[in-house]
Amino acid sequence: MVTDPTSKPMNGPAPITSIRRSPPAGRDSFILRILATTDLHAHLTGYDYDHDRMVPARGLSVAASMIRRARAEADACVLLDNGDLLQGNALGDLIGEAAQADRPRPHPVIAAMNALGYDAATPGNHDFNFGTDFLRQAIADADFPFVLGNIAVSGRAEDALCPRFVILDRSLTDSTGAHHALRVGVIGLTPPQSVIWDHALLNGGLTATGFVEAATALIPAVRAAGADIVVLLAHTGLATQCCDHPEENAGDALSRLDGVDALVIGHQHRVFPAPDYADHPGADVARGLLNGCPAVMPGAYGEHLGVIDLQLEKDSQGWHVVSGKAEARPASRRGQDGSITPLAPEDPAIAALAAPTHLATLDRTRQPIGHSAVPLHSHFALIGGPSCLNLIAEAKRAFVARHLAGTEAQSIPVLSTARPVKWGGQGDPDFFTDIPAGPLSLRNVTDMYPYQNEIRAVMMTGAGIREWLERTAGQFNQITPGQTDTALIDASVPSYQFDLIFGISYRFDITQPKRYDAAGRLIRPGASRVRDLRYKGTPVAPDQRFVVATNSFRSDGGGNVEVVARSQPVLKDRKLIRGVLSDHIRAAGVVAPEPAVPWSFYPIPGTTAHFRTGRNARPEDLPASLHTRIQDIGRDADGFRRFRLSLDAPQAVNDAAPILSQSARSGRA
Repeated sequence: MVTDPTSKPMNGPAPITSIRRSPPAGRDSFILRILATTDLHAHLTGYDYDHDRMVPARGLSVAASMIRRARAEADACVLLDNGDLLQGNALGDLIGEAAQADRPRPHPVIAAMNALGYDAATPGNHDFNFGTDFLRQAIADADFPFVLGNIAVSGRAEDALCPRFVILDRSLTDSTGAHHALRVGVIGLTPPQSVIWDHALLNGGLTATGFVEAATALIPAVRAAGADIVVLLAHTGLATQCCDHPEENAGDALSRLDGVDALVIGHQHRVFPAPDYADHPGADVARGLLNGCPAVMPGAYGEHLGVIDLQLEKDSQGWHVVSGKAEARPASRRGQDGSITPLAPEDPAIAALAAPTHLATLDRTRQPIGHSAVPLHSHFALIGGPSCLNLIAEAKRAFVARHLAGTEAQSIPVLSTARPVKWGGQGDPDFFTDIPAGPLSLRNVTDMYPYQNEIRAVMMTGAGIREWLERTAGQFNQITPGQTDTALIDASVPSYQFDLIFGISYRFDITQPKRYDAAGRLIRPGASRVRDLRYKGTPVAPDQRFVVATNSFRSDGGGNVEVVARSQPVLKDRKLIRGVLSDHIRAAGVVAPEPAVPWSFYPIPGTTAHFRTGRNARPEDLPASLHTRIQDIGRDADGFRRFRLSLDAPQAVNDAAPILSQSARSGRA
């Protein structure tokens, strides 16, 4: 094995010769199998800590069985992981939030990967969520190399996080019994936005290069170092539209680069090849090719295993890739009724390795913190229904108001944001917050707010808030008046971009075109969807000032909401929003967030639209004014519950500034 021998800055693009050539006839043919996982998010087993239950056919312990089976089918294998492996559930948080002296060594996810014999990995953006010191410690305990070619330590080229690439040595045996050395180069890439999304932790200590720029420079460097085959291990997705975050989801562009023999992507928690991409330009889902390059995106949580088979031949000029194919092997089969049929058993050795940390995680997540008098869910957050977002916004507003007391900002109204981060995931009808009324524990806090974001507050004008809401309004498709059953929600826009602002009221006129595209680019400066923006019933003036409680991801530029990133910070606190929320619940004892929401759709007479939501969505949880406007139209093939929404009538919104719950008003918060 050879790792990147230099830590010097990357060179500029250099021309290389394609290896996609037809070899001479009559040569021995070999198969190199590339196995890949991605977006494990600390799912060592299939346990769902948020809902305190086991989910079958999920986790590295299940993927391990598929790995062993796939290895047995091939003569030569390379096993890779594509990042986002250390963060993402309560087990990962338990380790990441512990003092350094209390962390298990190695990290249990790394220990399991060591046991499975991984050959290389690259960090994903969420692997930076606990800071670079934490990541360095995890990397140091791995028996395999981490590679990362597009993020470097600022001003310290000699102190890289890990090599830019690695060359793995394999031996292939021909029909005569002769052995042939094969050198497989693996380049690691991760979203350059990682240095923005975790700016609060990284403190500007890292610099990033774009996916294509970095790969174009590194491919010839890997070839020059002796690689016969080049694999891009890229924590990036595959854009479904031209505006679907192309700089973040660069899979299509990477597949077009000359000299790439195989491509592993991820980040979006989607699956490729799959029927969903049948119409994607350049995609051959039957063979698993993307612009002619074998490519795989194996979902998330170990629910799929990526398998790429390269058929190779060798002559006096070297190795040639004759053909390639890829597949994402599922660990289960899901029925329309939500049933899951496992297709692979759990590996007992990996499950046993995870057991001590798993039990410690259960002890932590089951700690009681309070009681909710009402259900807390996210099922109807995108249609103007009350949800757990009311409680999150309430906790953030109260925290900021307390910390601004005695400052120059104390007389300025405090608004608060919340966003539905758990709203269907990528095709998962159970990926919703769904907490019944009753006791609350720490697991419920993680269920409502799974990210490692810190509390922030920024100063905004009325004009700035309007612009922010125009970005939020891009969640919805444009609706033509009088049409029926149009798709309401734009599936290309992730729900975590839907920032609700509590403490004011407003309506979205979705008959109008979008002002911003899915990537946050201003595409129609004259377009406007925001109407009736009011504070305490009075129209908000463009120069009216507000303090807005938000999170570190958004205030540091995450999600490309420029008007927020450019705003004046008035509070920066290292406290995690999950901590703000759990403290708020403990102080209140019993929480009962108001059902009123700050927004609604501007009425469109004679018009309906359809949306899908969680399998367990309960329309009876909605206020009568909204409940009477939706109609159940059955489940779809993925198990989501589908509804028709009448857009005829105006819906009541909360146009008052206070957003405190009943318990807070009684003095318990």
